[in-house]
Amino acid sequence: MCKFLSLGLLLPLFAPAQTAAPKTPVPRFQDVAQQVGLTVSHISTPEKKYIVESMSGGAGLIDCDNDGKLDIIAVNGSTIDRFRQGGDLMITLYHQDADFKFTDITKSAGLTRKGWGMGVAVADYDNDGLPDIYVTGFGGNALYHNLGNCKFEDVTDKAGVGAGGFSTGAAWADYDKDGRVDLFVSRYVHFDIDKLPDFGSDEKNCRFKGILVQCGPWGMIGESDLLFHNRGDGTFEEVSKKAGVDDPNRYYGLGAIWGDYDNDGWPDLYVANDAGPNYLYRNKHDGTFEEVGMLSGVALGGDGQMQGSMGVDWGDYLHEGRLSMFVTNFTEQPDTLYRNSGKDGFADVTYPAKLAQPTYPYVGWGTAFFDIDNDGWLDLFIANGHVYPQVDSIPGGASYREPLQLFRNKRDGTFEDVSSVLSGIPPHSRRGAAFGDVNNDGNIDVVLINVGEPPTLLLNQGGNTNHRVLFKLVGTVSNKMAVGARVTVKAGKLVQFSEVRAGGSYLSQNDPRLHFGLGTEASMSEVEIKWPSGRIEVLRNVPADFIYTVIEGEGIKEKLALPRI
Repeated sequence: MCKFLSLGLLLPLFAPAQTAAPKTPVPRFQDVAQQVGLTVSHISTPEKKYIVESMSGGAGLIDCDNDGKLDIIAVNGSTIDRFRQGGDLMITLYHQDADFKFTDITKSAGLTRKGWGMGVAVADYDNDGLPDIYVTGFGGNALYHNLGNCKFEDVTDKAGVGAGGFSTGAAWADYDKDGRVDLFVSRYVHFDIDKLPDFGSDEKNCRFKGILVQCGPWGMIGESDLLFHNRGDGTFEEVSKKAGVDDPNRYYGLGAIWGDYDNDGWPDLYVANDAGPNYLYRNKHDGTFEEVGMLSGVALGGDGQMQGSMGVDWGDYLHEGRLSMFVTNFTEQPDTLYRNSGKDGFADVTYPAKLAQPTYPYVGWGTAFFDIDNDGWLDLFIANGHVYPQVDSIPGGASYREPLQLFRNKRDGTFEDVSSVLSGIPPHSRRGAAFGDVNNDGNIDVVLINVGEPPTLLLNQGGNTNHRVLFKLVGTVSNKMAVGARVTVKAGKLVQFSEVRAGGSYLSQNDPRLHFGLGTEASMSEVEIKWPSGRIEVLRNVPADFIYTVIEGEGIKEKLALPRI
């Protein structure tokens, strides 16, 4: 334990002191969900007697009709009784109208498959220029092919991606660089709805601090994970075992995310496992992967203990040119920040980063590195919520409904807890969180799933004069949505990068457009785009405060001015 922590304690001392600590005010966030029309409730039982009732659901952002405005996906959940009667619509799709109101278009859009929704990931799997939707769930998943104008066709069976079992995380990437995105699906526990465990029956695995709670995941059999290779004809081949990502240990898979952590130009895969070591699969460039989580230092916490990991995100929070990893965990386990040290692997720097103590009491789920105030430095957001409603009966214990957390990057390897700016947002038991500029004002907003309740939409109120920019990338040789592309932005003395991803956080989908805060810089001296195809394009002297559409091989094709600051 001391060996790992001492290394972590030293690392922040070498953090690059590029600029002074932030002086701009922390933005306020306003929940506008109800007033803009996000009113459909997530479905769950009050008691949560079974583990399947606790894990849903994800949130997603998609521009389903390519009108330049983000639409919102909320995963719906279900209950044992409702599922036995056919289940519920797996997702709700809200279309963003002209006056920043949202309309529930789920049924008219053709998103009518019923089941028990868990998560969502969006990508253009057939390269037709329209984003498609994949939904994970208990008992079967769904793939919806976008026909245009937010109309979808259920192609699950034709495509061969129904999966089954207890599917949770989903993430798309072109792992073999053939120009088509492939699909990874993590799965959780084996759960037989016809052989339900008796509530609180097992003294070891169905109790928490002496009270009766749902059983699991401890003591339950895990499910394997799946990798669907895109054949290019509308169908997929399941290749997880051949590729080496099938999870022969049957760990309890939850959050999944692709990212090029070793900067070799190929997407690697991270899988958060509940109550077990996490996986880091290094892409071997031949269609197979090597599991290096333990060797790299991201499988366990810095004390060598397994954690109950849920949500995940990559981010270069120190401007070192490498992706570090943040993972949310179960209560009484700090959410973990792994700093990427290059060839030396990762180090758990949670304690020296000042993230351990504030995250220790809560159960963390949806999360992201994102720039809350457009100062050019990545901050951290965490959605929390306990799994056991019964904890409310424990005097002085953690509550079922837990507060949101926000940590501001202090630019020296540490974070400041600024969660007080969210104190006006009522606590809920939350799960998925999706991050993106929902109202196209240059600030990143957050969509949150509240278990058994309607969603939350937190609008970032900005409140500063920092410049910003967004890039929408369109592939030609690369996959159409440019999933896996890396954009590096140089503005003043600051260099930052991000990658286009399709799936992450906790079972959720962020805005595929890449957002960068630029601080006081009104232009970018250089924007480098590394496309998944291997092509590199460089744009010079690019003005800030626009949303740019960049087409592979053709440069900037469209730009939309962001509001004046």
